Amino acid sequence: MAKKKVWVVGHKHPDTDSICAAISYANLKNEIEKKNPKTATGMTYIAKRAGSVNAETAYVLERFHAEAPAMISDVGTQIKDIQIRRTEGVNSHISMKKAWEMMKILGVVTLPVVRENKLEGLIVTGDIAKSYMDVYDNTILSTARTQYKNIVETLDGQLLTGNEHAYFVHGKVVIGIGTPEGVTSAIDKDDLVMIGDGEESQMLSIASNCSCMIVTNGYEISQEVIEAAKEREVVLISTPYDTFTAARLINQSMPIKHFMTKNGIIHFDLDDYVDEVRETVANIRHRDFPVLDENQNYVGMFSRRNLMKAEKKKLILVDHNEKSQAVSNIDEAEILEIIDHHRLGSLETMSPVYFRNQPLGCTSTIIYQMYLEKGITITSQMAGLMCAAILSDTLMFRSPTCTQIDREAALRLAEIAEVKVEELASAMFQAGSNFDNKTEEEILNQDFKIFHAEDVSFGVAQISAMGRTELDKVQERIEPKLEQMMGEKQIQMIFVMLTDILNESTYLIYRGADASQLVAAAYNCEPSDQGIMLENVVSRKKQLIPALINTLAERKM
Repeated sequence: MAKKKVWVVGHKHPDTDSICAAISYANLKNEIEKKNPKTATGMTYIAKRAGSVNAETAYVLERFHAEAPAMISDVGTQIKDIQIRRTEGVNSHISMKKAWEMMKILGVVTLPVVRENKLEGLIVTGDIAKSYMDVYDNTILSTARTQYKNIVETLDGQLLTGNEHAYFVHGKVVIGIGTPEGVTSAIDKDDLVMIGDGEESQMLSIASNCSCMIVTNGYEISQEVIEAAKEREVVLISTPYDTFTAARLINQSMPIKHFMTKNGIIHFDLDDYVDEVRETVANIRHRDFPVLDENQNYVGMFSRRNLMKAEKKKLILVDHNEKSQAVSNIDEAEILEIIDHHRLGSLETMSPVYFRNQPLGCTSTIIYQMYLEKGITITSQMAGLMCAAILSDTLMFRSPTCTQIDREAALRLAEIAEVKVEELASAMFQAGSNFDNKTEEEILNQDFKIFHAEDVSFGVAQISAMGRTELDKVQERIEPKLEQMMGEKQIQMIFVMLTDILNESTYLIYRGADASQLVAAAYNCEPSDQGIMLENVVSRKKQLIPALINTLAERKM
């Protein structure tokens, strides 16, 4: 049995902690599964990311030889998450009878018609009923280009002469009853004749240049008739069925190609979202629908009942618990765990979850503790990733969010990874401070979060560098984009922290109708439309967000 997948994912616009925490926690959970097979959940844990990898994180991943997690933008339930019936596709040349027998065996009412893995059409029970009940044309067998092989199979017959792979393409079906002269008068060239044991009638039918002769009731056929059929290249078939039964069955030998639905087939792709699919199928009377993959190859079928049993994606969230920061359609997913170090946010779950939230400087510090608690060996690679995440989130211990626990964890992880803290931090921050090859949008989005307080929605981006010179260049580039970004994010205010890591200061710029007054009230300074310098302020989580939210709350009092 395939293991169920659980995605471990951080927030949108992920920073180094968000991605490294996803990787290291997924690794921890998988190692726990291996260590304790008796209590294993049967899950496999896969790190994912909800946004682009920034330059600092890219450096860290490359340095410690880790692949960036695959990107996910939406965790809504998709067709790939439901139970798809792997009904094998059939060839368009099989008979209606064979299709009906397959439906009974498989317990389905629809068969997909496939050629070289591409969907050609659908055949349903209604089509079979139509071929049996609603056909009054005695040329329908040739119109449908029925293969003689199908006729032999449908009538449980035996081919005595002719090519079973040839097709009946001209003429009508004639029942050879009455006098020999009456039989031959009814037969035209290329007709298919169903006849009994009269040898004279049989020979006259062949002489009339019929294309096929079916002898019913299992009557013995003389060698003279067989030789005559060979000479005239007549397909000769013997069936054990009586003439009435054979005549009743023969239409079922027609290929499904003639009756199947070819055009306007409603199909869905594996990546289609179930909510959208439900809206479509609600207005369609079909019971089953085909599924195609990204290359438009046939995959399987599903029914309305399958949609009702769709299985939600399973997630573990790291480094966030705010709905606005989570991947899209988070409400449709099943959240199993949350590992975080931020304030409690707006996420709600349908059932209780494991929620570990500690007032530390970094999520990776919590995960480091969990490795120790579970007795799981920390590899050099995992140690390097977690150490880098702590250095990033705490600005190499300069941030007021940094605790002694964070510091001790980073130093121990540095030992395991065999790196020097100062050198690693410097290299990371230098990589993250290179903005030359980034667009203004990429710079603003690399560490951007949206917050809600009272009736206000606002966004905060933090851009860090090793000195003020680089930040001044960035400020000049991004300021013209702030108004546009407010509109795109549908927020009322935007703030950008231009943080000088070495000097432990932030120059705060902002846009929005009330932004300058809000900042002035929060930091007890004169309003300025240009921005303000905040000395000893480097933490968005601890030094900026609480000040803004508290000020907004006071205004409502």
